[in-house]
Amino acid sequence: MAKKFDVVALGEILIDFTFAGTNADGKNVYEENPGGAPANCVSAVCKLGGKGAFIGMTGRDSFGEDVRKVLSDIHVDTSAMRYTDKQHTTLAFVSLDANGERHFSFCRNPGADTQLEPSDLDESVLANTTILHVGSLSLTNDPSRAAEMAAIDMVKKAGGFISYDPNYRANLWNGRPDAVDIMKSIMPLADMVKVSEEELSLLYGANISYADGAAKILDAGAKLVLVTLGSKGVFYAARTADASFSGALGVPSVKVVDTTGAGDSFTGGLLYCITRRSNPFVFTQKEIEHDISFANAVASLCVTKRGAIPALPTRIDTEKFMQEHGM
Repeated sequence: MAKKFDVVALGEILIDFTFAGTNADGKNVYEENPGGAPANCVSAVCKLGGKGAFIGMTGRDSFGEDVRKVLSDIHVDTSAMRYTDKQHTTLAFVSLDANGERHFSFCRNPGADTQLEPSDLDESVLANTTILHVGSLSLTNDPSRAAEMAAIDMVKKAGGFISYDPNYRANLWNGRPDAVDIMKSIMPLADMVKVSEEELSLLYGANISYADGAAKILDAGAKLVLVTLGSKGVFYAARTADASFSGALGVPSVKVVDTTGAGDSFTGGLLYCITRRSNPFVFTQKEIEHDISFANAVASLCVTKRGAIPALPTRIDTEKFMQEHGM
């Protein structure tokens, strides 16, 4: 039976204060943009025309209301979001270097997003998604870590799939020696893993090749692994019921304004594509390369604007971009 949602994302939702120039006195000006990797991902799915929901927690403050409105405006179901009176909505100040690369300063001590408990979960939403997408920042603290594990269990029992993005922010782990082991603990539960080049090195060693790192993740149980390489494109590896294959796809050159949300928009674009199939993880190499090209186009468009969610393209915009760049 078809599920109500293509993708449900669970995890951190916050306000990104993105550098937006300086005022007349030379002081930095920051622009308020809703963000958080899982929220960015499911927003990309919905902006493209898919059906998605978000599960997470905000403070009972104006920022919490802002993020709910932004998600609702792009048709992300927010019925499973929760409030806490104990913490404010998590904030992140994002500065950009000359290449548009990000540097984060978090106001999260511990932040509302970490206060989600297993008892806050809406099982009716989780049981009705094709894919649950989760990250690793909810694993830094309890009770959000316990909530993420409980949600994964609910989805798997309902026959759904798990997508995992082990994104790493050093200042949120506070130098904890168990960070890598905790991040890797989700690998055996995931059907798809999207990992950046830097995070692959963090998890499996600085000198590991893309192929060897992806093989370790596949050996843990995943069916599809994506290693995002920034302007160099994406390395992928897959093990289906019929075959195993891997490869790499480049990305067109664009004028980069802000890389915030680039990886999340890529993941959202890919999840949108693979949930068009009755079984997302039954595909040929040609089919998955088409899906990855589409996701690359989504990410390429995202980085040409400031912010993450405000920069997400529509399906029409993405298809037009692909045609213009021969993708």
